[in-house]
Amino acid sequence: MAIKVNNINNENRKIINQLGAFSVVEYEKDSSVNLLNAQTEYFMGKMGVRRRQVLVNLNNSSVKVQAGAMQWMAGPVEAKSGVKGVGDLIAKKIKSSVTKESTVKPVYSGNGLLMLEPTYKYIILLDVASWGAGVTIEDGMFLACDNTVQEKIVARSSLSSAMLGSEGIFNLSLRGSGVAALESNVPMEELIEIELDNDTLKVDGNLAVCWSSNLDFTVERTTKTLTGSAISGEGLVNVYRGTGKVLMCPVAPTDSFGASTATTAAKSAAKNSNTFGK
Repeated sequence: MAIKVNNINNENRKIINQLGAFSVVEYEKDSSVNLLNAQTEYFMGKMGVRRRQVLVNLNNSSVKVQAGAMQWMAGPVEAKSGVKGVGDLIAKKIKSSVTKESTVKPVYSGNGLLMLEPTYKYIILLDVASWGAGVTIEDGMFLACDNTVQEKIVARSSLSSAMLGSEGIFNLSLRGSGVAALESNVPMEELIEIELDNDTLKVDGNLAVCWSSNLDFTVERTTKTLTGSAISGEGLVNVYRGTGKVLMCPVAPTDSFGASTATTAAKSAAKNSNTFGK
């Protein structure tokens, strides 16, 4: 028995990126609107705030997915909890308590297609192996990855960075080989990639999206003295030191404007659409 899925890629919905088994589907124009949210959806589309989904083509392979992210699957695809026992469940609960990731990440295996739930965030596909010792990501960014990718919770390298770094005390590190799909408030083409060769990057604010796991992350004053920091007006900065890469946003995310607000508005529009129908 074979399943053929049609009309995934058309003039309104296009595959804009592909890496390994993962494809990113973007809604160029959202026609699923009504009189109440059509204007909002129109201007959101003009600003690039569009629905996006991840389509996974499984070929005798397995992927780990953020809990609740599956929308539909076609073909002989089997879902498992990804929990190996009571001890493993307790360990996963401890890890999830210090990050924004779900306790259990279901594993989908087999031959077929797996479509994830729509999101208004941008989807970044990363080749984990290209990051060497691993890539550390911001809390809440993980969406899915090949089952060959290993997960590890990493802590800040010093008490000062844990208390003052604005990046969270613990983060998820992805290691090994395979592809990871991440949700980002900023598109990949706007992210700045900085390569360090036994050097130092100092950032004013939580602009880093992800960074090489082997980099030493601390928080330091911009000048050697408190007086100098007060005069310069910069204060504390996030410092990444060593050899590796950092993906960085061009501007800091805000609560009042920017991607977070757009996402909230989009979800509200989608809720209205579901409530009142077409």
